[in-house]
Amino acid sequence: MLLKDKVAIVTGASRGIGKAIALLFSKEGAKISAVARTEEDLKKLKSEIEASGGECLIFKGDVSKEDDVKKVVQETVDKFGRIDILVNNAGFGIYKPVVELTAEEFDSMVAVNFRGVFLFTKYVLPYMMKQNSGVIINISSIAGTLGVKNMAVYSATKWAVNGFTESIMHEVREYNIRVASLCPGSVDTNFSNVAGSNPPSRDKVLKPEDVAQTALLIATLPERAMLSHLILRPTNPR
Repeated sequence: MLLKDKVAIVTGASRGIGKAIALLFSKEGAKISAVARTEEDLKKLKSEIEASGGECLIFKGDVSKEDDVKKVVQETVDKFGRIDILVNNAGFGIYKPVVELTAEEFDSMVAVNFRGVFLFTKYVLPYMMKQNSGVIINISSIAGTLGVKNMAVYSATKWAVNGFTESIMHEVREYNIRVASLCPGSVDTNFSNVAGSNPPSRDKVLKPEDVAQTALLIATLPERAMLSHLILRPTNPR
């Protein structure tokens, strides 16, 4: 069990990549605090984890709201005594040309995709710094490394996450805290993939479990080693 007795907070944990990470990390021994907006799906996740002998706290909340974030962090520490891993996974995209995108849609993507990463990082780091150890994995996107038509704002939020990750890595590595951005390409989830005339084949794109395995690799490297930025692509998506 590669994560025995570790404590992990996973945001956007009720489905897709976040759920796959929560399940795999629990299987490897981690105690999970799962955060998402859909309580019913969170309860299903909790049941799956506990049926396999794991421990799971669930939190229905909004990662962009400071009080919700503070509650998750404090109750995780109160229950488990520490925080070893933070997976900032919550995010979503609205695919439209910029001229059609509303200011409210802009604000909502920035709030969830970037502000949420900032808030959880801000409130988790003091515990990791006190422990002199920890891993933060920010699930970004390949869209955070290149521009994509009709994804300007989503792409911009993921560029922001990558820049934030790189800067935080330099701030906290002296505390033996490792900070990484994981940038998947097309993943077979409920999250909207890029529409196009020749979309990738669903049976060839990445699966949530592939991203979870990569996150596990990042989290379980020897403490002296760190992956700070990783792009994960389908081998042959067509």
